[in-house]
Amino acid sequence: MARVPYLDKKDLAPENQDLLARNINLFRALVHSPGAARRLQGVGQYIRHQSRLDPRLREMAILQVGYLTRSAYEFSHHIKIGRDFGVSEGDLRELIEESDGQSTMLDPAARAAIRAAREMTRDLAVSDETFAELKKHLDDECLMDLIITIAYYNAVVRLLATLKIDVEEDYLPYLEEFPLPTE
Repeated sequence: MARVPYLDKKDLAPENQDLLARNINLFRALVHSPGAARRLQGVGQYIRHQSRLDPRLREMAILQVGYLTRSAYEFSHHIKIGRDFGVSEGDLRELIEESDGQSTMLDPAARAAIRAAREMTRDLAVSDETFAELKKHLDDECLMDLIITIAYYNAVVRLLATLKIDVEEDYLPYLEEFPLPTE
């Protein structure tokens, strides 16, 4: 159960009701601070709708962060979002295998993106080797957007965990299909 009550549009001043255009539990908690919610959503909107970074790579990196941190909320939401942006069932299965140290048939750019997400999530920084591999696949703008995306979603999973945000019922089937590790 969340540590703060979930707010609805009716609970907000008229000028802040747009913050709940997507009526998801994370946003319903964040709107306790409308200014911060607006800015956080702005970064998220840039990442999803304005960045030139390949959307499949972006979603693979976000899914890696959610999987490694065992963030049921983030992982389930981005399984759905990822599918909308070209992440296949096979991609998800291979991401999980890569996370477990197995070798996969993922393309080199995807492997580099999820390795970068693993390193930033576990070690706080991307290794020189992984950074060099990323540079083979991404120009500087897309490379920067990938790093910002991974950092942003590492922040989001910490918000989710600290606030104990509940996974909405519509997203639970994704966790049944692709369960998170228990250990």
